[in-house]
Amino acid sequence: MTLYSCCLILLLFPLSTAAYGPNQRAQKKGDIILGGLFPIHFGVAAKDQDLKSRPESVECIRYNFRGFRWLQAMIFAIEEINSSPNLLPNMTLGYRIFDTCNTVSKALEATLSFVAQNKIDSLNLDEFCNCSEHIPSTIAVVGATGSGISTAVANLLGLFYIPQVSYASSSRLLSNKNQFKSFLRTIPNDEHQATAMADIIEYFRWNWVGTIAADDDYGRPGIEKFREEAEERDICIDFSELISQYSDEEEIQQVVEVIQNSTAKVIVVFSSGPDLEPLIKEIVRRNITGKIWLASEAWASSSLIAMPEFFRVIGSTIGFALKAGQIPGFREFLQKVHPKKSNNNGFAKEFWEETFNCYLPDGSKNSPASTSFQKGHEEGLGAGNGTAAFRPPCTGDENITSVETPYMDYTHLRISYNVYLAVYSIAHALQDIYTCTPGKGLFTNGSCADIKKVEAWQVLKHLRHLNFTNNMGEQVDFDEFGDLVGNYSIINWHLSPEDGSVVFEEVGHYNVYAKKGERLFINENKILWSGFSKEVPFSNCSRDCLPGTRKGIIEGEPTCCFECVDCPDGEYSDETDASACDKCPEDYWSNENHTSCIPKQIEFLSWTEPFGIALTLFAVLGIFLTSFVLGVFTKFRNTPIVKATNRELSYLLLFSLLCCFSSSLFFIGEPQNWTCRLRQPAFGISFVLCISCILVKTNRVLLVFEAKIPTSLHRKWWGLNLQFLLVFLCTFVQIVICVIWLYTAPPSSYRNHELEDEIIFITCHEGSLMALGFLIGYTCLLAAICFFFAFKSRKLPENFNEAKFITFSMLIFFIVWISFIPAYASTYGKFVSAVEVIAILAASFGLLACIFFNKVYIILFKPSRNTIEEVRCSTAAHAFKVAARATLRRSNVSRKRSNSLGGSTGSTPSSSISSKSNHEDPFPLPASAERQRQQQRGCKQKVSFGSGTVTLSLSFEEPQKNAMANRNAKHRNSLEAQNSDDSLMRHRALLPLQ
Repeated sequence: MTLYSCCLILLLFPLSTAAYGPNQRAQKKGDIILGGLFPIHFGVAAKDQDLKSRPESVECIRYNFRGFRWLQAMIFAIEEINSSPNLLPNMTLGYRIFDTCNTVSKALEATLSFVAQNKIDSLNLDEFCNCSEHIPSTIAVVGATGSGISTAVANLLGLFYIPQVSYASSSRLLSNKNQFKSFLRTIPNDEHQATAMADIIEYFRWNWVGTIAADDDYGRPGIEKFREEAEERDICIDFSELISQYSDEEEIQQVVEVIQNSTAKVIVVFSSGPDLEPLIKEIVRRNITGKIWLASEAWASSSLIAMPEFFRVIGSTIGFALKAGQIPGFREFLQKVHPKKSNNNGFAKEFWEETFNCYLPDGSKNSPASTSFQKGHEEGLGAGNGTAAFRPPCTGDENITSVETPYMDYTHLRISYNVYLAVYSIAHALQDIYTCTPGKGLFTNGSCADIKKVEAWQVLKHLRHLNFTNNMGEQVDFDEFGDLVGNYSIINWHLSPEDGSVVFEEVGHYNVYAKKGERLFINENKILWSGFSKEVPFSNCSRDCLPGTRKGIIEGEPTCCFECVDCPDGEYSDETDASACDKCPEDYWSNENHTSCIPKQIEFLSWTEPFGIALTLFAVLGIFLTSFVLGVFTKFRNTPIVKATNRELSYLLLFSLLCCFSSSLFFIGEPQNWTCRLRQPAFGISFVLCISCILVKTNRVLLVFEAKIPTSLHRKWWGLNLQFLLVFLCTFVQIVICVIWLYTAPPSSYRNHELEDEIIFITCHEGSLMALGFLIGYTCLLAAICFFFAFKSRKLPENFNEAKFITFSMLIFFIVWISFIPAYASTYGKFVSAVEVIAILAASFGLLACIFFNKVYIILFKPSRNTIEEVRCSTAAHAFKVAARATLRRSNVSRKRSNSLGGSTGSTPSSSISSKSNHEDPFPLPASAERQRQQQRGCKQKVSFGSGTVTLSLSFEEPQKNAMANRNAKHRNSLEAQNSDDSLMRHRALLPLQ
């Protein structure tokens, strides 16, 4: 079995090294060997293997100057460590470095070389193999570059637990330790980079992007992580395409068509430079401009893409770059490279030829005749095929500093520094093994590994527990996933005004250690869009929705494609592209543009508004007129008119009207709890008191005139105390209603938000509409009773005939309050109070005018009618009318009986009697007699009765002549009916009361 394994390895080893002659590797002996994988070329030549002959190894093409610089960084680090007295003293590091040609197949060929040598050493076959020269095992590998290549290499190295420290593979898939057991890296993984890309898009308020990814283990996971981050930020992806440097022309054309037809201006690209180059060339050929390219770290500073002839298309590129490091002495080391001095570096010869576009005469395999040459600035320099006829021979005296190539671009050492750091990480792990104290080691029972016989898996163990400080003073330690957490610089492509080259201007950074929301910093003043513009381009599916609007979903479209919908009333949005409008607080309402909330308008029946002022003036006018009438009645309290109207009840009635007018003022002004509880009871009690006084007055007069013979019993019931008692009892019922109302459901101030959206109506919540109905209903009930008595008393003597005016006042009262009910029910807000104030004022003015204005007019302007003679004359005339009508009725009844019995049809006196008090006397009196007559107190009254004319003249010289005047009037009219006698008796009984 051992011999079989030996033969197998021996067969594999030559196979793995056959394609790597002396000029295709960099190798140096040492006590410990480190492997290296670098992309010295960008790819391999396409060759159709028809298998008619033995297949040949594919040829690498398109020289990569940056890849050679990275290789030099590894050699520089190893030589620096070997010359250090503190790091691995008495130990020498060697190296075996191979070209991956940026392909998986070449990388695996080199990896097989590492694995095969390790297996030979592990089998200890020296006595069988009789090897003339022993090559130590490769205990660690630095590389590779692309994530796809590193994935393949890691799968193979992981089988033998050979540690692999990559300097440029950032795929997040490589953090899976179950699959990639021995993989570590000195570059942050793409998870942070994808998050940073989404943060940049969110920062510039873009939401409509396209994505392009390399079809490998770098591009696919990176763009997938970006999609996850974009979805969380409501960023929509218009298209998503995969590319490769090996894609045929038709596939490239399809991707370009998609880009050209897309409305997305921002394109996120997770790719390497070689994979992206064919696409960019086709875009440049079609001159598709106006796109913003968001570049991942793998191509953000690639010279394959960052070329002046491409700048008009990709000048708006914003990309991520690793934090640059410093390697002291590395610049001088790069300048010392020379084919004759670099015996251990088989790539130096081709580098020299590609740099100076010449050929070295002693070259065989890499002679110009067999080398495909393309001139470029970094990755893929070259524009045509070089042959011996086109390349002059190299002299060997060329100056490396006289030629500008990416090899000498050491201003921003990013990947080169990662290579340098990877070598030092392995060296420090070996140093930990070298200085390990038995009993404190990382292996079983604290044992330590033997540095002279160290194996790869032991180095891997120490790398996982590594912790050291690099030359920049930073701590270096791999996390549980084998990653180093690092920050990114954000760069913007500018065109240099000096030489027209593309330069990478740092415009910000991304700190992965900061908390979310504070990781990204961008200096917008440094950014140039399309190479010259400062205005941030627009890349949204829909135009921004301005404040005051919100985004509305369009059916069938992505969420980023929306229409702007105005915020409804009562809602607002104060930001651009609001997803929803916010509701205003309860006491606020949206302004006209719906961009903010403003306090709602407060409305109530104010003292300062014109309507409130008008109502107040009318109320004050009512109070003034009532006070004036009260003053008149008080001043003329002993006159017959005042006495005849029941002076005491009139005072109380006027006081109640004052209360009615005053109660209307409680309905004006901002409603408070106390005003709400006071105004309705004040209104109700005032009106009931008023109606009660009118009711008692009307009823008293009616009882006096309908009583046939007033007796002491009548005088008892007509007494003043009883009148006030009746008023009190009627008012007390209303007071009880109000007390019950205030106790069970007291009114309160209420801010009504529901009537109108923009207005808060401060009103009184009545507590119980039923109680309000009882209050008004009871008032109307008393008014109806009063109206009944007043209507019944409408034909009393003129001086007593308040009933006629009371009837009118009650009619006005009913009209007002019947109209009030529908008006109250149909209005809202402050107009409810206004309607009630108007009703109160109208009813109060009606009562005041109908009952008192006529009397005030007589008192002030007709004092001749305010005499006892006028009162008594009016009473006598009323008695005469009553007697005459009674006689006529009796006569009519007698005539009807005679007719029915067949008696004579003798005529009766005409049914018309009238009295003229202003006709000329046919017998004029002398002047002295006339004066004596005027001095006599008397009156003449017209009495309309039937068709005749009767003049009734009464003279009142002394109170004792009242009976004689009545008898003379009775004698002149020859009326003997018994009913007339009764009426006169009532008149005689009433006169002393006047």
